[in-house]
Amino acid sequence: MMGRFIIVLALVLSPIAATAQDQQTLADIRQELTVLFVEVQRLRRELSTTSGPTTSVTGSSVLDRMATIESEMQRLTSKTEELEFRINRIVEDGTNRIGDLEFRLVELEGGDVSKLGEASTLGGAGQTSTPAPAPMQSPETTQLAVAEETDFKRAQEALSAGDFQTAAERFAAFNQTYPGGPLAAGADFGRGEALEGMGDIREAARAYLSSFSLDPNGPVAPEALFRVGRSLASMGQSEDACVTLKEVGARFPQSPSAQAANAQLSALGCN
Repeated sequence: MMGRFIIVLALVLSPIAATAQDQQTLADIRQELTVLFVEVQRLRRELSTTSGPTTSVTGSSVLDRMATIESEMQRLTSKTEELEFRINRIVEDGTNRIGDLEFRLVELEGGDVSKLGEASTLGGAGQTSTPAPAPMQSPETTQLAVAEETDFKRAQEALSAGDFQTAAERFAAFNQTYPGGPLAAGADFGRGEALEGMGDIREAARAYLSSFSLDPNGPVAPEALFRVGRSLASMGQSEDACVTLKEVGARFPQSPSAQAANAQLSALGCN
C-alpha cells in the first residue's frame, strides 16, 4: 500500500509534471493540489498500526528470551525510524511542491505573491513549533477506560482479600479483554502474585516474566524481574536464578528490588 502512495507522489513530483505546468489552467492546479493533499494524508496514516503483534518470543532460558525481546525491540525501532524518515521526506517534498502550486495559483488569480507565507495545505507540515491538538475521546473510549479500571480493581480486591483463585482468574480474563493495554503489565504481575499465593511457582514465574516483557521499563518491571529470579531459585534452577537476579541490579540499580536481589544472590551463593 505504501508503495502505491510513493509512486503517486513520485509521478506528481516528476520533471515531466513540472514541464506540463506551463499549460495548466486554474482548475488543473486546484485539482492537483487536492489530489496531492489526499495522497500525502494517506501516506501519513501509514505510520499508524491496524494489526496486532506477530512476534513470537522463544528461547530455552530466561536470558535467551530476554535477548530475543531486546533484539526484536531494536529491529522494530530501527524499522520505524527508517519508515518515518522516508515518509517525512516525501511529505516535505510534497509541501514544497504545493508551495510552488500555490504561487502559480495566486499568479493566475491576480493576487499579491509577495504576501504568500509557507505552504500550509498539508496541515502544518512546516509548523513543528505548534503541537497538534490532543484527540478528543469518544464516549465509547471513555466507557472502555472506566470498565478497564473497574475490572482491574476487582481483580486487585480479590488478591488483597487472599482469594488467590478468583484473583488469578480475574487478572487472566482482564488481559484477554484488554490485551496490550496500559494496565496489562500490572495485570500479569497481579496474576503472578495470585499464582504464587496458590503455590504454583512455575506459572507464577511465567506471569512475572510476561509482566516484565510487556513493559521492561515500567513501574513494576524491577519487582517482576526480581520475582522471576526468586521463582527460579525456588524451583531449583539456581544458575538461571543467579543470572536473572544479577540482571535486576544491572538494569535497576537504584530500585528496592535491586537490594532484594542482592540479598537473594548472597543467600544462593552466586558468584
